[in-house]
Amino acid sequence: MQKMTASLSTATERRKTIEQICLRLLARREHSRRELLDKLALRGFNRDEAEPVISEMAEQNWQNDQRYADSYVRQRIASGYGPLRIGYELQQRGIVDVDLDAKADEQGGWPDLLLNVYCNKYDAEKSLSQNEWLKRSRFLQQRGFSGEIIKKLFVELKIKLHKSA
Repeated sequence: MQKMTASLSTATERRKTIEQICLRLLARREHSRRELLDKLALRGFNRDEAEPVISEMAEQNWQNDQRYADSYVRQRIASGYGPLRIGYELQQRGIVDVDLDAKADEQGGWPDLLLNVYCNKYDAEKSLSQNEWLKRSRFLQQRGFSGEIIKKLFVELKIKLHKSA
């Protein structure tokens, strides 16, 4: 009987510890469910004991994947990242089914964001060598913008390739 009571108190203590860790993490910033599980796993807690605590926190609205996604998308758009990169990062954090276009439209849309990113990084040069054109395209693709929207930007800005001699 004493052994069972000891393991019960240990389980209760571990549950309280998990809850305290989660609350500390959530007090700093929003976290997705997967992020909390991963951070708890790094601290030696298994998924079976962490999942019920996180579910309870979600029921009490302390942890909310939708709120996390909204906050994360807003922050990444403000940092100048495109839909492909943001979608991939959300997927890595266990978040799916986020309407990135609607979030971008709240901040002017993807074309305006792309234009801001481009203008902050590069000057208004209209004639580029092929290497410079590729370099700029790669930069924007690494930021998460599709080749199609980048081409539209270059057409809109009337950027042309010039033949190097």
